[in-house]
Amino acid sequence: MRNDHVTLRSTAVFDLLAPQTPAVPVQVELRYDTRDPYAVVAAFRTGRAGWVEWVFARDLLADGLIAHAGEGDVTIRPAVDAPEVVAIELSSPSGHAVFEASAQELADFLDRTYDVVVPGNENLWVDVDEALTRLLPHDLG
Repeated sequence: MRNDHVTLRSTAVFDLLAPQTPAVPVQVELRYDTRDPYAVVAAFRTGRAGWVEWVFARDLLADGLIAHAGEGDVTIRPAVDAPEVVAIELSSPSGHAVFEASAQELADFLDRTYDVVVPGNENLWVDVDEALTRLLPHDLG
């Protein structure tokens, strides 16, 4: 396991799409932390004080830049009519949202994560003992 952890942050504006309404720009912070090297966090600004965070696989983001990727809560795919745009669809019991984002901005962020943790080397950054400590009850007796 590596001890020189890094957190990458990038801000972007995604367009929230809704039927028969103009797209609404939403501020998004993308984060990648080597403490969770398989995941990317997208934090969506919901108002003056609020953020909603979605965590999904870094591989899902990479795959979604090229073709439809994901099943369930998060899907990512190139836009049908605009290859420079990526559609990100989020579903939960409390709602459903579709965003469009710049494929280039997402690819640039992804490239920065690859500079820190090369794909296939994520396991070198995982502290299994620490992860088990968080998952298991502290009092086993």
